[in-house]
Amino acid sequence: MIEKRKVVLVGTGFVGMSMAYSIVNQGIGVNELVLIDVLKDKAIGEAMDLSDGLPCSPSHMTIKAGEYSECEDADIVVITAGLNQKPGQSRLELSQQNAKIMKDITNQVVESGFKGIFLVASNPVDIMTKVVQEVSKFPTNKVIGSGTALDTSRLRFQIGKYLNVSSKNIHAYVMGEHGDSSFVPWEHAYVGCKRMIDIMKDSGRNFSDLDKIYVEVRDSAYEIIDRKKATYYGIGLGLARIVKNILNDTNEILTVSAYLNGEYGHKDIYIGMPAIINSNGARELLKLDLSLENQKKLDESCNILSDYMNKIREEIGKL
Repeated sequence: MIEKRKVVLVGTGFVGMSMAYSIVNQGIGVNELVLIDVLKDKAIGEAMDLSDGLPCSPSHMTIKAGEYSECEDADIVVITAGLNQKPGQSRLELSQQNAKIMKDITNQVVESGFKGIFLVASNPVDIMTKVVQEVSKFPTNKVIGSGTALDTSRLRFQIGKYLNVSSKNIHAYVMGEHGDSSFVPWEHAYVGCKRMIDIMKDSGRNFSDLDKIYVEVRDSAYEIIDRKKATYYGIGLGLARIVKNILNDTNEILTVSAYLNGEYGHKDIYIGMPAIINSNGARELLKLDLSLENQKKLDESCNILSDYMNKIREEIGKL
């Protein structure tokens, strides 16, 4: 259990403030929340606005705008800052620009004397998490990304809707890149204590429905962005949950962007994996026995991320 319970948020855009609002509403025990942004007046205004709501929330905390020096005694630094993808811009171009931003932010956080845990949500999140770890040189367990936490939440929601069962009783994961190469290992999906595959068989449902569920999950962000230009509530809630698990040392299993060091045949990469989260960050991966088909999907996802990371290193120099 962490005692000080201080969180610093770098980036007060929609995602960051959705997380901050969730923390205030849920009363997860944060004692101090510090907001940092290049737009200093925005950070000040956001802190004032959130603070005005404290009498109506279950939280007892201090909320303020601050500088990177505030990271020195923080338990968690959450990074949501970064550029959004523009029309016609490639994902690699976005990666290169955001990598430079991550490098600058990470250096300033480390220079403060910060010794806590980095939680990264900036996109592409698997790549940005790797950049933060390489720049900070922190132990890999103390740098984690939001990974496929949002994808997994969407999956649980869709399965629950499909079966008319509470999503809280769905135990299923989206693994791989937080992107189009993600996949669902259906052989490890459970409803309560019964395998999803067995439910499909016993009820005579069409197995093609599982593909439809995955596509719904994969394309959800595109549809939301098309309708309202951005997604932020879902990931904001997901980040708040990760923060809660770190602060409360819960050892809960969440699909975060975690470091592979030989697991599944891959090394030196961050990717969406079920991991046990506690006050030390990603305590360990929950290693699954994947089918040959799903191992191939994971290989493809890892190769995509490795290629992107190598190209980024070429462009911005040694991190």
